[in-house]
Amino acid sequence: MMMELIWRGLVIGVGATLAMDLWAILLAVAFGQPKANWAPVGRWFYHAGRGQLFHESISDAAPFANENALGWIGHYAVGIVYGIMLAFFVGLDWFAAPTLIPALVWGIVTVAAGWFLLQPGLGLGVAASRLPNPNRVRALNLAAHVAFGLGLYATALLLR
Repeated sequence: MMMELIWRGLVIGVGATLAMDLWAILLAVAFGQPKANWAPVGRWFYHAGRGQLFHESISDAAPFANENALGWIGHYAVGIVYGIMLAFFVGLDWFAAPTLIPALVWGIVTVAAGWFLLQPGLGLGVAASRLPNPNRVRALNLAAHVAFGLGLYATALLLR
């Protein structure tokens, strides 16, 4: 049972992260929104692995040769962890007949890690408060995590 939950969680985590990335591509193509730059996140993961979670500005932290690749890997690894967590929260019965609300709520809840860990860690402040347009960034973060939640649900439907 545990391995089944882990496997299903891994698959829905990848599917949901892919949905989030497709949403970002749609925003870039349709509205000219800049594409995601995972290099600063990779740099953050690199330094976090060495014990430094918070930076005044991640751009001032020592660079790492493969930070873009590490950023992408970290992005998908976090999505997988979130998928596995949802699988354990909802159990195998949910996978037999997935419902939207648990996946959507979980997708939205996961924005908290970005707002209260990643963004402060990058030097952007809590919920992007140090940026000139924090409300726009927050709205885009929420929309991306709604896409993630919808991706969790859609991928679970495909697994049925």
